[in-house]
Amino acid sequence: MAQIKSDERIPARMPSEVYEKIVEAARLTGATLNQFLVQAALEKADNVLERERVIHLSRKAAEMVFHLLDHPPEPNEVLKKAAARRKYEPPCPK
Repeated sequence: MAQIKSDERIPARMPSEVYEKIVEAARLTGATLNQFLVQAALEKADNVLERERVIHLSRKAAEMVFHLLDHPPEPNEVLKKAAARRKYEPPCPK
């Protein structure tokens, strides 16, 4: 059976009490220490990324957003002036 060689390493130093706790948790889940650490880090990364990328709205706020998308207000003078100052730049061909 061929072994998969990982591309990246993450060294970590920690107090022995923390290490022992992580080793025990890994053992209880039936994972190696490396598997446990990677899975735990991945779960934490997923949580952080979701928190930063997903906007949670109440039903009322979501309805307001959808209404504004379907029925945008007329542009005010500030927006009209800003649009007039902006030069149109056609997209670059690939």
